Amino acid sequence: MDVNRLRVLRELADRGTVAATAQALSMTSSAVSQQLKILSREAGVTLLEPDGRCLRLTNAGQALVVRADDVVAALDRASAEMEAYRGSPRGRVRVAMFPSGAALLLPALLDALAGSGVDVQARDEDLPASAVPELLADYDVVLTHRDERAPDTSSPRVKAEPLMREPIDLILPPGHPLAGQDFVRAEQLADESWISVRGGFPVDDVLLSVAAATGVQPRVTMRINDFHVIEEVVAGGHGIALLARHAITSPRVVRLPLAGVRAARIYELAHRPAADRVPAVATVLQAFRDVAGLIED
Repeated sequence: MDVNRLRVLRELADRGTVAATAQALSMTSSAVSQQLKILSREAGVTLLEPDGRCLRLTNAGQALVVRADDVVAALDRASAEMEAYRGSPRGRVRVAMFPSGAALLLPALLDALAGSGVDVQARDEDLPASAVPELLADYDVVLTHRDERAPDTSSPRVKAEPLMREPIDLILPPGHPLAGQDFVRAEQLADESWISVRGGFPVDDVLLSVAAATGVQPRVTMRINDFHVIEEVVAGGHGIALLARHAITSPRVVRLPLAGVRAARIYELAHRPAADRVPAVATVLQAFRDVAGLIED
């Protein structure tokens, strides 16, 4: 049964006549009568019967009015709740974040959103930027990362914005011959054994830049996506690695900047093109910007 016709039936029950119902609903009397006839056919029973020059509800009609009250009240409550969502940042926002980005930003993001009425449901997704369109099938916002020379992930169905730049540095074991320098040039690394992440991630893209600068293909002995494990392996003297600056936490490795190579990753926020018009999503996006703005290169 059509909800608008149920509203007409309720108005008739409240106002008593077709004419009064028509006036209240800004309809003609014939239009009201037509809607009531269609509703009766939809219900499969007689809802109205003549009462002199007027109409009155049958028992079935009275029963349907009670149910119509329930339906219309539920719709009105839903409409009011949606209006509240449109006017204020409330609701659930599903966020996917790459692990090291989550470690850096998520605690401060949650602090910034405390008391806002926005419920962030975050999950870590260790996937390259090329997976953003797939992730947006399940998430409202995706925090991804890419090499700073790579194009962003925007497309007709994906809106992406750069959030922050994070340098990628070299880490060495303390006893390494280069550990005492202030910086390292790419050509000094031609004969090293490398520990890298899987292909397609920004750290590995920078390693390709090192190869271009040295003319030597890096000798990658291990591929591990967990930065903590990479630090421990490097600290044990089993190779050297590139890591994002804010992800380097071990006191057992030496961190040095690379010279002569553009070595950084860009944090990027991605979402569907219309998603930032939803107040809750817009609030989360702005909180990301505010938190990232407090972090220095």
